[in-house]
Amino acid sequence: MSLKLVFLGRLEDAAGVAEREVPFAPALSDVLAGLEPELSEALSGARIKLAVNGKLVSGHDMPVLADGDELAFLPPVSGG
Repeated sequence: MSLKLVFLGRLEDAAGVAEREVPFAPALSDVLAGLEPELSEALSGARIKLAVNGKLVSGHDMPVLADGDELAFLPPVSGG
């Protein structure tokens, strides 16, 4: 049982890879707790967006994760 983590933009630099497979955990907090402290902190930032299986989610409607889910972490968008 596992989850696929996808890191976009500067978060890919923080993770050192674009994608990573991690052991399954039912909650985002459990997933983040299993990562390196620096990466967990970067992914926990207030401006970081999360998409689960391609759908953006917000903190108040955080889903219960299922085996095989893809979690994409999106950094703040800037530019013009």
